[in-house]
This record gives sequence, C-alpha cells and structure tokens, in this order.
Amino acid sequence: MAASRRKTEQVGGIWHAPPDGAMPRALATWRKPDGCTKQWPNSDPRATLACDSYNRSDRLVRICSSTGVNLIQGWYLRSMAQVDTDLPAALSQIAEVVEAALESLLPPSEGAESRLADAMRYATLGGGKRLRAFLVMQSSAIFAVSETCAARVAAAIEMLHAYSLVHDDLPAMDDDDLRRGKPSTHIAFDEATAILAGDALQARAFEVLAEPDTHSDPQARCELVAALGAAAGARGMAGGQMIDMLAEGRTLDGAAVTRLQALKTGRLIQFSAEAGAILGRAPPFQRHLLAAYGRDVGAAFQIADDLLDAEGSTEVTGKTAGKDAAAGKATMVAVLGIERARAQADLLARQAAGHLETFGDRAKLLRALAAYVVTRRN
Repeated sequence: MAASRRKTEQVGGIWHAPPDGAMPRALATWRKPDGCTKQWPNSDPRATLACDSYNRSDRLVRICSSTGVNLIQGWYLRSMAQVDTDLPAALSQIAEVVEAALESLLPPSEGAESRLADAMRYATLGGGKRLRAFLVMQSSAIFAVSETCAARVAAAIEMLHAYSLVHDDLPAMDDDDLRRGKPSTHIAFDEATAILAGDALQARAFEVLAEPDTHSDPQARCELVAALGAAAGARGMAGGQMIDMLAEGRTLDGAAVTRLQALKTGRLIQFSAEAGAILGRAPPFQRHLLAAYGRDVGAAFQIADDLLDAEGSTEVTGKTAGKDAAAGKATMVAVLGIERARAQADLLARQAAGHLETFGDRAKLLRALAAYVVTRRN
C-alpha cells in the first residue's frame, strides 16, 4: 500500500481516521474490544466495522487497543485505492480469475469416472456471465478479503448454479436443448450423466466451502455452508423451482410471482452478495445491507430475464427465446406487461444501489452492476 502512514488523530477526546485513508502507525499490541458496533465517529465511509478477523495483506489494519480512557473501537481502515469503474472490464477480469479457480477445483479425471468429470467441466467452464461470482468478489473486496479465498467461494457458487442449470434443462423440467449458446449437458452427454454431473457439482460446491483454504476461521466456513444450503434448498432455489413447475398454465398474481422468483433466482444472488460480508466477518448490519442489495438485484435480474425471453433472440441470449410464454410460465412480464415490468426492474435496480450508500466508493462497481442487470442484452 503506497501511502503515508499517519497516526490517527484525537479530536475532542475521540479518535478519528486519517482523512486520506492512509494506514495509521499501529500500536504495538492488539486487543479486540467487546461489542464493536459503532460507526466511525466522523462518519468516514472508508472505515469498515469488522472485529473478527485480521487481514495480514497490509491493506487493512486493526486498531483495537486501549490508550488511557480513549478506546479505539474495532474498526478496520481500508486504503482508498482507485476503483476501476469500467464495469465490462471488471466483469471480464473477475470472470478470468474465477474461471482459473474453477479449472483448478474441477480438474480432469483419468479414472473410470472421467466421463462424469468431463460433464461437470462442460457444464461449468467457459461460459456464463459469472454474475454471482462477481457479486462474491466485489462484496469481498469491500472488506479486503483475500482474492484467493473469495475466488474459491465464487467458484463454489458457480458450481452450484451450474448444477441448477443442468437439472433445469432436463426433459423432466424445462426441457431445453440449448444453454449458454451450446447444447445443454444432457444433449452433449446423456440424461443420466447430466443428472450425476449436477449432483456432483452440488456436492463439490459445499466441499469447497468447508475446506480450510476457503477461510482460516471454521465459524466462517460453517456460516458459508449454512447460508448456501438455505439459499439452495427447499426454502430457496429448489423450492422456487417447484413452485415454478406447479405454476405452469396457471395465472399467478404479482405477489405470488415475486415470491416464486425470489426463491428460484433471488436467494442464490442474495447469498452471493452476502458472502463477502461473511468472509470479511463484517457486523450484522453490514451483512444485512449487502443481503438487501442482493435481494433487489436478484429481483431486477429475473425481471430482465423475463423481458429478454419475451423480446430477445436465441442468437443473442444464448438460450431458447420465447419459451416462457409458450410454456405458460409465471413471470412479471405476464403479470405486468412489458413496459410496467421494465419500470419495475429499473425501480428495483435503483433501490438495490441505495442499500450501498454506507460503503461509499468501495461499492462503485456493485452499484454499476445494479444498473447493468436491467440493461444487458443476454
């Protein structure tokens, strides 16, 4: 970190962050105080409240020491590095990082099960927007989490997402032959192999989260596993898929469609945004802000997907267009019509960005992503 190392400044008996965000000359001994729940007294948005971990990368410093009657609470100072506001470039860069992590975590196999490994890699590597991975990486960056650790979580979420797509495309579910511009996994291999590949990807996702390389704190790993399980299970993605299948050919009102989509699509996106706070051991209020952001981004994303299905082409979107209407799917486009659905997506994107105000410039790219999800073409 290239910056002068200024001491914190005591003003009126209260310790403040250096105005330029530079790392202070830290005290020799560290102590975590009880109940680290306060904001910086000068409301400096560059300070992040997180008391449970210590990033040794020199990008953060923990100031938890008593100096007389003045206790410097458990704040972390993060340097104000220049944020690249070029969202497409950032998306591409993070996709490359996560692709490398996936390549490492899903190696080819030479044994009798090699066909299964090939199907897992086919379903996961070399495609997709990596939106969920981007959310993990950027929410982690707010708390200066190690990129390696964040990439492992991002890869795990992409594995679980890939499993859901493999199963969703099966004849017994959505019966789709095209995914990400190429034949669906059950077409490229066969149905039985696709089912097993989905099963194995789901299991591998949780295995990666539980491994010590993901986080040194077992509590953090347990929280990641529990939160992803809740997001993917009967009260999350799988439950939403069940409702979606039961709703085919029926007319649902806006509230019912909103709940369906919040479970089927939104819960995994919400977890992706929240994962960085779990990795960074952030306090509950910051975790809740990121979860709220993810919830609204997920809702906006799904409405945008509905619009693309109604208005887009197979060549541009990379999947069969017009299938929702043909199958009688319950969507916000069916409930509201195209223009009102588009307005609702825009409203949700703005609402999502509003949840990030407390994070200041550190959340620039997440705010930009909220706008992107409703203007994308695929």
